This record gives sequence, structure tokens and C-alpha cells, in this order.
Amino acid sequence: FWAADRNDNGSSGSSTTVSASDSPRDLKRPAGTVAGVAAKALPSVVTIDAQGGDGEGGTGTGFVYDKEGHILTNNHVVASAAESGELSATFSDGKKYAAEVVGRAQGYDVAVLKLKNPPAGLTPLPLGNSESVAVGDSTIAIGAPFGLSNTVTTGIISAKNRPVASGDGSSSKNSYMSALQTDASINPGNSGGPLLDATGAVIGINSAIQSTGGGLGQSQAGSIGLGFAIPINQAKNVAEQLIKTGKPVYPVIGATVSMEEKTGGAAISPEGAAGTPSVTPNGPAAKAGLKPGDVITKFNDTVIDSGPTLIGEIWTRKPGEKVTLTYERDGKTSTAEVTLGQREGDS
Repeated sequence: FWAADRNDNGSSGSSTTVSASDSPRDLKRPAGTVAGVAAKALPSVVTIDAQGGDGEGGTGTGFVYDKEGHILTNNHVVASAAESGELSATFSDGKKYAAEVVGRAQGYDVAVLKLKNPPAGLTPLPLGNSESVAVGDSTIAIGAPFGLSNTVTTGIISAKNRPVASGDGSSSKNSYMSALQTDASINPGNSGGPLLDATGAVIGINSAIQSTGGGLGQSQAGSIGLGFAIPINQAKNVAEQLIKTGKPVYPVIGATVSMEEKTGGAAISPEGAAGTPSVTPNGPAAKAGLKPGDVITKFNDTVIDSGPTLIGEIWTRKPGEKVTLTYERDGKTSTAEVTLGQREGDS
């Protein structure tokens, strides 16, 4: 204040502001900076508007998967308009294109759209390797939180292999994932958008948030720094299946487990749905010797604390893969090698 006061009294027309005359006229941002990554990725990210035939609708995010015009997003973003309704994808330059559902997987919460008249020169986002991601790695999320298109936020990978069961808030059906956790700000509308690493490669699909209300999903309140993304390795496998056949394929062990949380493991139920056997006769679990009442405590080297955790781990694999299950029966711990079976479509 003293300097400004003296300046005003001592001379006329002077200013206390400092000119940045020595700054370069064109500030160049290297490709590895957040600004550089965002500038390159934004043209390949779209804001999805889903308007159902019954009047329901919402806004989400997706990104260009290939040059043919396929868009990768969450199932819960497009579910309301999948059967009867209208879907559109708006690019960062404001151009809007009609889209249709190629296939969707409710259990994985993955959907593939196709632009009806895709523009020439589409640039797919490069896909990274979610298996090689480490806790502490930088992350960049792009999406349309609360409808604010082309929003970029940053953070780190907070945890890996986080068991998450999430819903869209409008049905009792859940999706299960062994998720990447990030503290990058993710809000409703970010769903389906890419989670990028520091090089700009997609490592996950932003899908769910934890809110102070205690629920998981995109219908909750705003970000508290607990966001969850489907690992891109899994999402890619699902996307390729949907593009090829239009239907998802799920690996299964052929056993019904309790969905209660924190039971010390995944307990095989006494019976299945509608009184069917909880262990499918001649199925993978039955062939491995598993029985109703067994409590599965490990999937390979991953500790299993509940049914949803087990499902999330199973779904990171492919049908035909061999896995080792550790289980408890009558106070004794045993292991069994199981060859995963498969189920086609959402039941």
C-alpha cells in the first residue's frame, strides 16, 4: 500500500502492475503436460445425450474406440434409450452425431455405440495396459460432470483391484468390477469417459463414485475424491465381444454365492434361484469338488471377503482360464483348480 500510495503521489499515470513483456508470445506446452495430453485427447471424447422413449434421459461421456465410429461408454449411460429412444454424441468442436447401440453388457457396465454417419478422420484414443498401472501414477479424467462438457480433472491412482458393486440408481441390478480407484474429481456425467495415464493412454472407464450418502453410483452427490474406473484391459475384451456378436460373454464358476457384504468370504448358497441347485451339476465348481456351504476365501492370490468381490475377480478373466480357489469347509482350508465356464448375455 505504501508503494502504491507513494507512486500515486509522486508521478502521474504510473501503475503498480508488472508487465509480462518478457514472456513468449506463444506458450508451447509439451506433449507430456496435462494441457498437452488434454489437447490431444479432447477431440476424441464425446458427450452422450440419451433420451428414452418414456421421457427418461441423461448425459454421460464416451470416447472414440476405432476409426469405424464405435464409441465406448458405460451401459448405465445409454440404458434408458437403448430399446426405444434417441442417442447422440457431441464432439468437443460442437458437432453432433446420431448414434445407436451395437451391444451392451449390464453386468460389466460397458456399452458400445456406433455413430450413424461418422465423420472422416476419427482418431481413436490409444489404449494403455491397466495391469501395469501402479498406485501413485498420475491420472487425467475427461467428461461432462453435471453436463459440463469437455471438463478435465487430474489426480492419481489411489488403489487397484478395488471390489465395487455399483448401480445406476434406477434398478436393483448391479454391475461388478475390480476397479481402479482414483482421486481425480469424477461426478455424475463423467460416466463412460476415459481415465488417462500421463502419456494420454486410456487405462480405465470412469464408472462410479462413492458419496457421503453411502451409495455407489453416478446418481449420488458430488465427488469426495473416491472414483472408480473399469480397467481398460477388461473393457477392451468386452467391447470386442460386443462389436463381434452384440452380446456379452461372462466367465462363470457355476455356483451361486451369497451377496452379503463382509462375510469373511464368498459363501456358496444352500440353493440357487427358484430352488435350482446352487452348484451347477457337472459345471466348473462341481467338477472341482466344491459344495453348498463352502466359503471361498481366495481367488488365485486375491483375498475374497464377499460374493461381489468374487464376481468382480472372476469377470476380469476369460472363459476357459484355469484359476485356483481357496475355500473353507467344516473348519478346514482346501484349494481347487477351476476351469472357468461361460454364460452368454445378461440374465
